[in-house]
Amino acid sequence: MPLYKRITINKATNVLIWKIEEPFEELSKGIALTPLCSERVQGMKSDIHRRGFMSVRHLLAEAGYEDSDLFYDEAGKPHLRDGKYISITHSFNFSGIIVSDREVGIDIEKQREKILLIAPKFTPIEEYRTLANTDALIRKLTIVWGAKEAVYKLYAQPKVSFLQHINITDFDFDVQKTTGKITFNGHTSWYEFEFTEFEGFTCVYTLRKVS
Repeated sequence: MPLYKRITINKATNVLIWKIEEPFEELSKGIALTPLCSERVQGMKSDIHRRGFMSVRHLLAEAGYEDSDLFYDEAGKPHLRDGKYISITHSFNFSGIIVSDREVGIDIEKQREKILLIAPKFTPIEEYRTLANTDALIRKLTIVWGAKEAVYKLYAQPKVSFLQHINITDFDFDVQKTTGKITFNGHTSWYEFEFTEFEGFTCVYTLRKVS
């Protein structure tokens, strides 16, 4: 299918989301890969990973870029050759990118009960015991996890702990935004988050807060 969702945050920042329904062969049409990326995708054993990889190239095209405009640093963080910032995510049958003139991060997560088991590893779960039901708890924890994943991608520093160093300010579902901070090596930096939910998935994206 064509582009699933486009979110304009400001004149310089856009989120693009693709719903992956096409087979790999169809997603490959009209996309020119660099030799390195062609080798990467051919080496992927999982069909959904291969299709996710190609769907991201369609999102790049929607944003006005080609595969050759994208490169990765030694830490695996993606960059654009024109100096703009980019972050990339893929979860099951959805992929997404965010492009901006500010540092950004994005994450898409499927809302699953599994998050109740792993929550103590990334957030103090007792903070959310007042929620009315299990579904609301799953939704909130998925947003918190997505926010921490998104800002972790932006921050891109080794040894940062989701539980110890990243804090997400509590929020109401209806507001669809919050703030958060990373406190690491004696330095604190603040970030703004927005989130959207669709078809049992959660997408969270973040920008470094302007001081």
